Amino acid sequence: MDTARITRFVSDLWDAEIVPQLMDYIRIPNKSPMFDKDWVAHGYMDAAVKLMETWARTKLPSLPGATLEVVRLEGRTPLIYIEVPGQNDDTVVLYGHLDKQPEMTGWSEGLGPWTPVLKGDKLYGRGGADDGYAIFGSLAALLALREQGVPHARCVILIEACEESGSYDLPYYVDHLASRIGNPSLVVCLDSGCGNYDQLWLTTSLRGMTGGELTVQVLEEGVHSGDASGVVPSSFRILRELLSRLEDPETGRIKPKELYAEIPPQRIEQAKAAAGVLGKEIYSKFPFVEGMQPVTHDLTELVLNRTWRPQLAVTGADGLPPLESAGNVLRPKTAVKLSLRVPPTSDGAKAGEFVKQLLEKDPPYGAKVSFKLEKDGSGWNAPQLSPWLEKAVSAASEQYFGRPAAYMGEGGSIPFMGMLGAKFPQAQFLITGVLGPHSNAHGPNEFIHIPTGKKVSMVVADVVARHFEQGKR
Repeated sequence: MDTARITRFVSDLWDAEIVPQLMDYIRIPNKSPMFDKDWVAHGYMDAAVKLMETWARTKLPSLPGATLEVVRLEGRTPLIYIEVPGQNDDTVVLYGHLDKQPEMTGWSEGLGPWTPVLKGDKLYGRGGADDGYAIFGSLAALLALREQGVPHARCVILIEACEESGSYDLPYYVDHLASRIGNPSLVVCLDSGCGNYDQLWLTTSLRGMTGGELTVQVLEEGVHSGDASGVVPSSFRILRELLSRLEDPETGRIKPKELYAEIPPQRIEQAKAAAGVLGKEIYSKFPFVEGMQPVTHDLTELVLNRTWRPQLAVTGADGLPPLESAGNVLRPKTAVKLSLRVPPTSDGAKAGEFVKQLLEKDPPYGAKVSFKLEKDGSGWNAPQLSPWLEKAVSAASEQYFGRPAAYMGEGGSIPFMGMLGAKFPQAQFLITGVLGPHSNAHGPNEFIHIPTGKKVSMVVADVVARHFEQGKR
């Protein structure tokens, strides 16, 4: 394998075709079904699928025997299934998704979620990094190998359209396609993050999640606050009290021991190593307001907080009028959307049921309290890397990034990993991505760092080739 040719081929393909394709993809507002209930009627998801399908089909002639199908199960989001024959009977699965998070506010002037803007090495817009590039990067890797005749195992590319909603459609597709997918020995996922853009980062674990809508109602309609305050308990105060059952309001620590899991010693050591590599960048990458501080200055604890400990975020609210129209009214109800991250080895469904019981039991003052569960997904803890894969990622990181590979858990969730880990316990996993400092997935000013996208594609090509070589031994 000529690594210089890999580098040139992948870089040229990104510049000539992939970046323009990503710009067209960013323009499509194909929000995940949780955020667009009328996604079928709007047609944006189909438009994103068509864009990727069309480009991928132009590459199939360069991959002899390759096939592509858009699989559609009744009532579910579509899935792109690509199969590329290999030079042995082994299987590599390469995974990504094409659905997107909603717009979010706060985009800088000239930027927007559906407006692709290329500034230097960064392409701004929703979904490029999370993770519309996956299908392009996966095919670029395989095309680079085929261009110089480097053998590889049979490869299956799966691109789903429901990940940002918890991948609730994906199990049905995995079952439907089980005989075609086969029994992979290597799974490559490009939907994760990187601690910096200077080296390859392997994701060692992913937190699970649960969440939903917590509603507190005290009245049938709003009433004069001067008349009712002191008599009618505020729905906001009750909601605050309920949240304090779950989260310590002073420290942010989740209170119930049932929502914790034991952290493996290896993960603690890897967190220390990651903290040593990243230093203050662990928290300085976030756009803090002036004077704001992280929850602690212990860098290892920050890594463990975001990778192995449960944490709560309130991501939306209802029942609160805009400030300019907030009259002197004691409001009838307050509702918030909760997103609770749970440890990688916790059961997301059980965590959700626990939280529901915790919040709904014994409501203060007899208020009407409901917690509507909307999502749950268990996390994932990677199996120990086999010697060949550890050597392969180390060599690939040195070759294409010029620095050693690094290892760290991620705070986000990729439900597919836990699902595949359970179905294929003998598989090895290469989980990586381009979501580095300031890339801001799900938020304003999201961008993909193009040089990292290129290098990750090169790494995938290199590792897939080494996977074939170790299979011959």
